[in-house]
Amino acid sequence: MEHAREHWSSRIGFLMAAIGSAVGLGLLWKFPYTVGENGGGLFLIAYILAVVFLGVPLFIAEVLLGKKTQKSAVLAFSYVAPKQGSWKIGAYLGVFASFLIMSYYSVIAGWGMNYVLLSLSGFYTNLEEREIGRAFSLLSGSMSISLFWHFLFTLITMAVVFTGVRKGIEYWSKIMVKILFVLLVILLGFSLSLDGLKEALCFIFYPNFDTFKGSSILEAVGLAFFTLSLGQGIMISYGSYVGEKEDVVKMAAIVGFSVIVVAMMAAVMIFPVVFTFGLQPDSGFGLVFQTLPYLFAKLPMSMLISTLFFALFVFTALTSAFPLIEVVAANLMELFHITRHRAAFFTALATFVVGIPSAAASSGAIFPEWQTLFSSNFLVTIDRLVSVWMIPVAGLVTSLFVGWKMDKSIKQKEFAGYGALFTIWNVFLRFVIPFLIILIIIQKSGVLQ
Repeated sequence: MEHAREHWSSRIGFLMAAIGSAVGLGLLWKFPYTVGENGGGLFLIAYILAVVFLGVPLFIAEVLLGKKTQKSAVLAFSYVAPKQGSWKIGAYLGVFASFLIMSYYSVIAGWGMNYVLLSLSGFYTNLEEREIGRAFSLLSGSMSISLFWHFLFTLITMAVVFTGVRKGIEYWSKIMVKILFVLLVILLGFSLSLDGLKEALCFIFYPNFDTFKGSSILEAVGLAFFTLSLGQGIMISYGSYVGEKEDVVKMAAIVGFSVIVVAMMAAVMIFPVVFTFGLQPDSGFGLVFQTLPYLFAKLPMSMLISTLFFALFVFTALTSAFPLIEVVAANLMELFHITRHRAAFFTALATFVVGIPSAAASSGAIFPEWQTLFSSNFLVTIDRLVSVWMIPVAGLVTSLFVGWKMDKSIKQKEFAGYGALFTIWNVFLRFVIPFLIILIIIQKSGVLQ
């Protein structure tokens, strides 16, 4: 049976949902340590340029594809090119990427929920760095605890998607994005008072050519796509809920600007803490769960600061988890003509089951030989599969598809009033973005150093 298509109640509704999707763990967790690993200043400049000139154009393409077809990813491709089914590989890859991301994303977000509870209990008081770091090893190494939080986070996300676009995703995104910004501003204000602020600002904003690598440019492009939720079918689905009169170009610019602002705020929030205590900024994955808790314990009002930080962590995880469930559920609804309730339930159940090996990745309780075979645990392996291959390939196909296969007059209509911007955008979709994505794939696969 056909169901009436839901739409956002307003432009603000779409913007809050899109910003919530973009401002996820990619910015709060991945962005700061990626900046650290790539030397700071010049990488930040490369990232901003990548968002503006590559991320935003592809964002426009994905939202436009959903808006004009009023279909989610898979059927949107079929609608534009009904006799060329091979293009749908990009849609299927994007949707499957969202599915896999949610399967391990909820494990990481669940750890954040655990740290909220640890913070409230005053766990860090009078503990040494080794003991605080060991807490994360115990958490990630406990399959039962990780599964509990994995289940709880998945359940909360499903409950929101279950209630629909306006009453669920839009309603809660509006609330959570506002809370997210309030928490971020509070923590940012605290970081601005630390002794390591000057050193942190120099690291973040001063271009250091000695620490910048050529591969960092491609890393910045990949991170821009990841933080804008591109190549995952998300913005195609979100675009299908946009009304015909909405200005996609303007909305894309607002989302891109918001992502850049939050990325810089996250960096300025975290690195003064790191530099105040003389630690290395390239601490990598352990920065959030092992390094920062130790530093929080040494600060005044440690319980409050730590709780606020990990509450922010969980809120950002939730706002970007909604679309991961939604994009899969929306495609199931259209392809198999099932209700939203069933689609959301089956999607959540499947992501929970597939995520069990990720919850057990550090314990070795499932697939104990995985680390030996793949030189990384199950969670990290799936993350690399998604980020190195699936998202870039899906983004590549989408860019080429909208650039070459979508009717030119339809695209031009969206750029009415923007002068020659359409021509520039179309050239980027057809040539520049595909070229850079291919370079990313080659570089990430180890062929190009």
